[in-house]
Amino acid sequence: MAGRDLRALFSTNDRTLTTAEAFTNRQAQWELVASALAEHLRHVSDPGFDVEDLERPRNNVIVFHGVGGIGKTTLSRKLEAALAGADQRPAQWGEPAWSGEHILPVRIDLSRSAGASFEDLVLTIRAALAELGHPLAAFDIALRRYWEQQHPGESLEEYLSRGGLAARFGKAMPQQMQSALSDVAQALLLPGTVGSAVGALTGSLVKALRERRQTVRALAGCARLEDLLEAEPDLDALSFYPHLLAWELAQLPAEKKVAPVVLLDTFEDVGDRTHRDLERLIQRVVWLMPNVFFIVTGRSRLQWADPGLQGQLDYTGPIAWPGLASPAGSVPAARATRPAGYGRQVLVGDFSPEDCDDHLARRLTRDGRPLIGADIRQVITARSHGLPLYLDLAVMRFLELRRTNHTPHPADFDHDFPALIARTLSDLTPDERHVLRSVALFDSFDLNLATAAAGFQHEAPALRLIERPFVRENPFGIWPYHLHGLIRSTIRGADDHADDRWSPRDWQQAAHRALAALGTQWQAHTGRDRNLLVGCLRQGLALARDFRLDLGWLADASWAYIGDSVWEPLAPPSGPSGPSGPSGSIELDTAADALVETLSALFRRQHEHRTRTIERLTAVIDSERLPAELRDVAVYYRAKAHRDLGHTQASQHGMRQVADAGGRLAPPARRGLAHLSRLAGDFPTALAIADTLGWAGRHHRVRGDVLWVQGDMERAAAAYTAARTEAEEHGIAGERATSQAQHALVIAFTDPARATDELELTEHLLAGLGLRTTTFTAKIAALVRDAGSTTAQIDDRGRLLRAEIHTNGIVAASALLELALAFHHAVQAEQAEVSSAIGRLHELVQGSDYAYYCDLAHFMAGLPLPDVSTARWIDGEGPTRARWRALVAARRTQNLHGA
Repeated sequence: MAGRDLRALFSTNDRTLTTAEAFTNRQAQWELVASALAEHLRHVSDPGFDVEDLERPRNNVIVFHGVGGIGKTTLSRKLEAALAGADQRPAQWGEPAWSGEHILPVRIDLSRSAGASFEDLVLTIRAALAELGHPLAAFDIALRRYWEQQHPGESLEEYLSRGGLAARFGKAMPQQMQSALSDVAQALLLPGTVGSAVGALTGSLVKALRERRQTVRALAGCARLEDLLEAEPDLDALSFYPHLLAWELAQLPAEKKVAPVVLLDTFEDVGDRTHRDLERLIQRVVWLMPNVFFIVTGRSRLQWADPGLQGQLDYTGPIAWPGLASPAGSVPAARATRPAGYGRQVLVGDFSPEDCDDHLARRLTRDGRPLIGADIRQVITARSHGLPLYLDLAVMRFLELRRTNHTPHPADFDHDFPALIARTLSDLTPDERHVLRSVALFDSFDLNLATAAAGFQHEAPALRLIERPFVRENPFGIWPYHLHGLIRSTIRGADDHADDRWSPRDWQQAAHRALAALGTQWQAHTGRDRNLLVGCLRQGLALARDFRLDLGWLADASWAYIGDSVWEPLAPPSGPSGPSGPSGSIELDTAADALVETLSALFRRQHEHRTRTIERLTAVIDSERLPAELRDVAVYYRAKAHRDLGHTQASQHGMRQVADAGGRLAPPARRGLAHLSRLAGDFPTALAIADTLGWAGRHHRVRGDVLWVQGDMERAAAAYTAARTEAEEHGIAGERATSQAQHALVIAFTDPARATDELELTEHLLAGLGLRTTTFTAKIAALVRDAGSTTAQIDDRGRLLRAEIHTNGIVAASALLELALAFHHAVQAEQAEVSSAIGRLHELVQGSDYAYYCDLAHFMAGLPLPDVSTARWIDGEGPTRARWRALVAARRTQNLHGA
């Protein structure tokens, strides 16, 4: 299925190089055509089908639309060849359901470069039908009359030869027309030659039809022939003549029956959304020939099913064209669940990576082997986003590099092609071009964003633009529209040679408008819409970074993001993505750079070692790019990372710095100081600080954190419940999940059956939040719930969890895990294993933070402390030891009764 690629052939002197127009499989599209055509053939063969019924809905058209360069013309040509005969059909396309039917494909190029007129379209269809070897008298008489009226002195035969139709379809058509005229003249007993008396013949025929003479009974069956012959033979009348052609086809004897398939390519050149004169004429042809199947390929969907076009086109609305009214898509619904004609507007999708590689491998070969290496093919495929035009341009670049004695390397194809811009902009109005460049600033957008970014007061250009095939729609997204990936990157990144190209200042102003529009959408939303917040931040941060814009509303939005403690991935890709963006590296040159890095570090700390978090936040702090309050964010979370690693002094210094500054993070920083007191074993001080924190400092959770290590599980559970309730009242999902995980942990020590329900609730509240430390707490709580069991594989689960926690470098989680394992072995009275757990705890805490966990492990197992404890228990060491020992005894009893 590959022809000669002449452009490539004439781009090199290398005669050993084999070039081919590689056709990548479009099996899905073929299956849609085959299914639709089979349905059409069943419909027209039904005894109740009437070719003269002008009111019945039409399902005789299928539309393939897509961006320029997606391969629509290639698809049209391959469909024509496949319909012409099995020997031209790719083997993988399979045998169609209509085997044995006489299919007659007729492909017509409607592009401006082809120069085809409406007359040419009608003549092409008639010329193709000449292969039937049968005159089509009703149509031929009307056409001859039209021709002599509109082209006096110009021979139709010469016109067909000059336009190439005679060479394409043979010279039988003029002969058949002459035969038809002669037969009618003879039936009417007209003297003289027919060629010089078409007007007289037509008049006599009309009179005979009116009088219902037996001599013209064959033509009398065409109810509208008389009206068409009496009408002025102009272009408008010509557009109705295909009705006569359809009627003649219906009269053919069974042995001459044929199923014409007309392929109309490059339909976007028929006209625009304002000038529909030619489109109206072509639509009439489709409507008036219900026994002919039409395959339309073009950049845009057909709007014929839009009732708003009534008056611009003759036949409009979803009742007239039910298949065209269905939502566009690449795969219609299963036939058993859809009405006839459903899903006849089909988006031609991008090539898969495998198809891209196959295309590139077969385009240029030497001795049967691909000339373009696999490493280069991989880069081109990734850059192409599956657009065939990009693949073709990359092949030409490959040949150009070789022609200049440069050995192509993968880096040579990290490249944008300005030709893609010209192809995309070619049929857009100036306003649509302006909107297109504006929305290239967005990952996704809606009409409001598009209009505001363009600086327009009216939405009409944006409404027209979203109908273009390079604008994709996701109805479930925050903003439903986005540009085709390659089109967007090329418009923003390639040198633009268009007449209306934007200057760097134009891009900068558009970025200002786009950022303001995002801020307006976020600020106008009165409810707590987390998805909208994150979406606005993602896009806004990218704009502010790439175009060095002031933070503005991004600062308040960042506080809202941080306050929820959810930590979705937020930071945009690193590096420049706009024509006037920073030349770029990871250096923090602007406040936007620093804010992007800060928020990225906060998200990534859930997935990477805390040491890396400290490094990133230290770079932000040292850059001094952030305003003071946002700088506190970096200082505070660096202090938290230090605490997780057991760096007490560094953590305390950072927390004190933020608390003394008195900003928005002062209450959490004071909470951090309380935590540090707790980690050091100074529980009375930590409890006293908790009483001063209030909701902003998460006072209930801090109390719970102090109480549960005292073994006072009942009061700790009540504190965590109060913390979860407050978080629900304030709508803080992260805090709610964290409090619930701690609640599940303390319940797991006292009531394993109830703990299962609490853990299910914890899992539900954690869904989608990405809170790594809290997730570890929940997993450890599950181990505590199962402590003492001989079938729960506690040791194996503990080893896996220990490795996972180690990867993240969270000392607190590691210490809690070893404490949970000590509890399990204490319940089973396995003193050696308890001693091993205590040894691991000693290695982790090294006599500093969480040193009291070693004390708790001794309490559980009833072991004396080897040294004097440094912990300051709320009501003394003795009561605390007794409570922990009682928890172990209670679990043994529970397990015994459970067994």
